[in-house]
Amino acid sequence: MREKDAWMMNGYVGILAIAVLVAVTVMSFLEGQFVIGGIALVIAIVLGSGITIVQPNQAAVVIFLGKYMGSIRKEGIVITIPFSIRRMISLRVRNFNSSRLKVNDVNGNPIEIAAVIVFKVVDAAKAVFEVDRYEKYVEIQSETAIRAVATQYPYDTFTDKEMTLRGNAEEVSEQLARDLQERLTVAGVEVIETRLTHLAYSTEVAQAMLQRQQASAIIAARKQIVEGAVGMVEDAIAQLEKDGIVDLDEERRVTMVNNLLVSIVSDNGTQPVVNTGTLYQ
Repeated sequence: MREKDAWMMNGYVGILAIAVLVAVTVMSFLEGQFVIGGIALVIAIVLGSGITIVQPNQAAVVIFLGKYMGSIRKEGIVITIPFSIRRMISLRVRNFNSSRLKVNDVNGNPIEIAAVIVFKVVDAAKAVFEVDRYEKYVEIQSETAIRAVATQYPYDTFTDKEMTLRGNAEEVSEQLARDLQERLTVAGVEVIETRLTHLAYSTEVAQAMLQRQQASAIIAARKQIVEGAVGMVEDAIAQLEKDGIVDLDEERRVTMVNNLLVSIVSDNGTQPVVNTGTLYQ
């Protein structure tokens, strides 16, 4: 089913013609010419049945005897196929706010997610004939797409190597828009924009997930501190040996590495201990 233009004529010209026919009908009846008056009256009624008013950003789908005859997008008053059914379809941009959906992310953690879908009808014929109640179709398909996208990514992670729902909202919204457009093309609907409006762990696991986040954050921070400390120790020992300040054998090197790591990695300030002897006494 593809949209096409329906037959129509200028509405003002049509109304003028109807007025002339009505005048001819009255005059004919007064003069006793009932046949001419009857014909003029029938023509006036036929033209009058085709009067259609189309508002801006609106389309009229014309159906005659169960057959799709075309659509009218020209705003204003027009006259189209007489005795036809005209179904008005809004072409304005609209929003759909999904409810808060409970789904599991890719790691199986229960989360709450919601999104707003900005869309408009671009093919009135598809919206009327390809699906039943396209508004309900958009609603159901939108929530289905949101569920599908939410199960593809984790809620959060402490590495930059993986996309997450919380950290990559723009990318997730773009993925949602692409998936949703594939579902809504059959209904003649264009997805303009999608945005996540709510994202959180489900209330029953929110506290546990918070503790897990805190533990993961501590581990990630510790790992970064240790990696940085190792690099600092390597640079310090290399610089000391390069400048010839000290001559370290294997045992002294191990001791210095141990002392430097303790000083850098420790949460609390370390207390220096002055060794007046040697490592071998």
